[in-house]
Amino acid sequence: MTETGPIRMLLAKVGLDGHDRGVKVVARTLRDAGMDVIYSGLHRTPEEVVTAAVQEDVDVLGVSLLSGTQLTVFPRIFALLGQYGAGDMIVVAGGVMPDEDVAAIKAMGVRAVLLQDTPPETIVTTLRRLVAERGAR
Repeated sequence: MTETGPIRMLLAKVGLDGHDRGVKVVARTLRDAGMDVIYSGLHRTPEEVVTAAVQEDVDVLGVSLLSGTQLTVFPRIFALLGQYGAGDMIVVAGGVMPDEDVAAIKAMGVRAVLLQDTPPETIVTTLRRLVAERGAR
C-alpha cells in the first residue's frame, strides 16, 4: 500500500499485439492482492498509455508486450513520461522477450521485467517492493 491507499496500477498492451489473456490474469491477481488496477485494453499507443497513467495518477505503469517492439516502445514511453513530469512513475514490463532485450530495457529505466513464466506471487511482491522503495510521491 502507498501512504494514501492501495497501489494504483495501469496495465497496458501497446501496439498491434492482440493477445491479452496473460495481462488479464495479472490484473486479476493484482486486484485480488488489494491493488487498484486499470487495464487499458488492446492496441494502445505509447501516447494513450502515458496520458492515461498520468491522468489516473498511478504508482506503476505495466506494459505487456508479445510483439517484439520493446526496444522502440519503451524509449517513447520514457520520453513521454519526462514530458509530463512523471519521471518518478515506476515502469515495469511483462510478456515475452529475449534476454538481451530485457537487459536493454532495464538500462532504459524499466524497473522490473516480469515475463510470462513469472509466478503470480512474485509479481505481487515485486510491485509492492518497488513502490515501497520509491516511497511516497
